[in-house]
Amino acid sequence: MQVYDAPLRDMRFVLNELHTDDGFGDIPALAEFTPDLTDAVLEEAARFSREILAPLNRSGDEEGCHYENGVVRTPEGFRQAYQQFADSGWTSLAADPQWGGQGLPEALNKLVEEMSCSANLSFGLYPGLTAGATTAIMGYASEDLKQAYLPNMVSGKWSGTMCLTEAHCGTDLGLLRTRAVPQDDGSYRIAGSKIFISAGEHDLTENIVHLVLARLPDAPKGVKGISLFLVPKYLPKDDGSVGPSNAVLCANIEHKMGLKASATCQMNFEDSTGWLVGEPNKGMAAMFTMMNTERVSVGIQGLGVGEAAYQAAVYYAKDRLQGRALSGVKNPDGAADPIIVHPDVRRMLMTMRAYNEGCRALSAWVSRALDAEKHSPNPEVRQRAEDFVALMTPVVKALFTDLGHESAHLAVQCYGGHGYIRESGVEQYARDARIAMIYEGTNGIQALDLVGRKLGAHTGRYLRSFFHPVSQFIEENSGEGPLKPMVDGLARAFGALQLSTATIAQRGLADPEEAGAASTDYLRLLGLVAIAYCYAKATKLSALKLMFGAEDKAFYDAKIKTATFFYERILPQTAALFLQIKAGKKSMMALDAEAF
Repeated sequence: MQVYDAPLRDMRFVLNELHTDDGFGDIPALAEFTPDLTDAVLEEAARFSREILAPLNRSGDEEGCHYENGVVRTPEGFRQAYQQFADSGWTSLAADPQWGGQGLPEALNKLVEEMSCSANLSFGLYPGLTAGATTAIMGYASEDLKQAYLPNMVSGKWSGTMCLTEAHCGTDLGLLRTRAVPQDDGSYRIAGSKIFISAGEHDLTENIVHLVLARLPDAPKGVKGISLFLVPKYLPKDDGSVGPSNAVLCANIEHKMGLKASATCQMNFEDSTGWLVGEPNKGMAAMFTMMNTERVSVGIQGLGVGEAAYQAAVYYAKDRLQGRALSGVKNPDGAADPIIVHPDVRRMLMTMRAYNEGCRALSAWVSRALDAEKHSPNPEVRQRAEDFVALMTPVVKALFTDLGHESAHLAVQCYGGHGYIRESGVEQYARDARIAMIYEGTNGIQALDLVGRKLGAHTGRYLRSFFHPVSQFIEENSGEGPLKPMVDGLARAFGALQLSTATIAQRGLADPEEAGAASTDYLRLLGLVAIAYCYAKATKLSALKLMFGAEDKAFYDAKIKTATFFYERILPQTAALFLQIKAGKKSMMALDAEAF
């Protein structure tokens, strides 16, 4: 059964308590957003997600999007929900007030994103893509384009997309063929086809603004010859209202494994009018601004689905009667005990819980860095925040979606045969979660980005933004005491990460395939150590709260127990990951291609 109620207590914990010592706080530009204000936002977002979005999740999956003669219609209820979403200001939450946004912290916005993704992931993609598009336009477009498009996009009146992929090229964008021909009035004629365009056509907004990668006639080959263009579905009139069609056509929608209420389109640009965003032949920089924003958000999608799957599994485990507890009858008035008494069911539920709370804690840390990168008055803090975000973006995208997918499948397993049939609703989570490991750069690409670009950047400066606080925490808490077993475990895992980093750096210089062979294991290793660090901090804080008589004893006690499970049952994976990295590429590459 699909049930969802936002985990507000844990959200408040990671937002207001856990990371106050990270050096990314005390930002004057965000001082007005007090815990009382942010808590009111979280409460209302939780209500909206529970009452408006969640009831449409399964029905949207069952109905899907409809395509006919170039027009896409979203499932019943989506248009009304989107209008309420925009009217309530959720599209503008963290956007710049200059363009009609509310300017709230990204640390808060990411928690609201999580709620939308838990309640209805298909719905969440529509405003999520628009937020990414506005980021690229704000950073690179001309003032005229900003004035013409940003107010309507921030308000949710218009939506946005990113158009990269073509039938013959996905990750290798240097092969793209879409053309852009300059016109005398400063515009361009855009011609070409794109596939897998999320929200490329729909009925939620009056206009759709496409950010399209294309080549100028004299462009160099490869990625150095790609430019970015803004191409609206309808050309705006001088007064800002929607004007004539711009020859942007949806040729079809994809029939997908999941996310069926999110329109994934094949888009044709038939000499459509577009405008250059940024400089000629430098479109990748502008597009990556959007993609990096989206990659963090995709990680939040993984967390969101994982949380929804966990809540559904807990509901079923408490309700389903089957067998008797190994330690003795727990439900003497019933024919059997609820399955939550069984150790293996507990293993699955605790794994899901530990994944979700760990990812949420790490996400909150990264989100605080996003705020510091943008708003801190201290140049050194902004640089450290930028370094940390750069390092953690591939980790958040890949690890969170891996774990969210695993949680969705654990939920199906908890339900047993009932999980495999559509009526339970949990099989949708498994289908919806799968795409997040693929789009916005597959998780393998994220791992290559981490080891190929991030580790060696600026002589390891990105790594120092993470290594320094972890090593400092271990040093400051390495004495005797109740935290010692956890600190020792963190130290061992961190040591494996340091040795793995040195191994990849040494071997990768001589043979790039060695770094590639280690990349996926290394990303998971780094991510697990980052979550372990967050859990160690959470345990220390929770123990202090309990020592000094905190009112919410049950929450802090559960936090310590969840952290302990993570350390005892999940963190030991780091030892195996180190051995896998140390093994190198030999066995991976030994078999000739013809032998497969």
